[in-house]
Amino acid sequence: MSLRAVFFDIDDTLYSSTRFAWRAREQAVAAMCRAGLRVPRERALAELAEVVAEFGSNDDRHYDRLLQRLGPDSHAGAHPALIVMAGVIAYHETKWRELTIPETERRLLADLAAAGLRLGVITAGLRMKQAEKILRLGLDRFLDPDLVFITDQEGIAKTNPKLYLRAAARAGIEPGQAMHVGDHPLHDADTARRAGMIAVLHQGSGKYAHLEGGLEPHHRIDELAELRPILVEYGVDLPG
Repeated sequence: MSLRAVFFDIDDTLYSSTRFAWRAREQAVAAMCRAGLRVPRERALAELAEVVAEFGSNDDRHYDRLLQRLGPDSHAGAHPALIVMAGVIAYHETKWRELTIPETERRLLADLAAAGLRLGVITAGLRMKQAEKILRLGLDRFLDPDLVFITDQEGIAKTNPKLYLRAAARAGIEPGQAMHVGDHPLHDADTARRAGMIAVLHQGSGKYAHLEGGLEPHHRIDELAELRPILVEYGVDLPG
């Protein structure tokens, strides 16, 4: 069967969400310190990392929880709401300024679309948060809007092959005619394989180096550019 569609994860696949989030949180803590937070930045960042790990990246009270954990002495003489809002503003300003995908990834997506492949995403997260990433990263220029699958919107987790089967069905193809590229050995590579898709594991971030899936992915890559020769193996005619 010929390859007809490629689905991507977004975070740590099409862009380095791990590096971006760390940079944005550094800027947030720096702004909070300027607004009256009285602890060393390194300590605040370490505590913030624990908050994110414990409550998840989609929690909307990271900076409130940070102040709660640091205690009232950490912001004596300053208003806690102003400190929190300083962090929120700095985080979002960093997002507006730095949320982008590298030109090499942009060219790859353009070449895949020009080759006649339908492009989509299968991503875990909140509907509006992931939609914002798609728009800010400029991915909407390349994606088929019918092939955008966000777990919060679909009501199916990425650990369930039904999500991948739904993606193939909506594209009007067999699962074996679709490739999925993602960074999680279990939620991406394993589930894509179980659904019958060609599974490509993106290991570039190293975030899940301690995990090994139950099924071997068809391919492993460390950067998205390595996808080009793999696609040629499946008969995709790419420039260059």
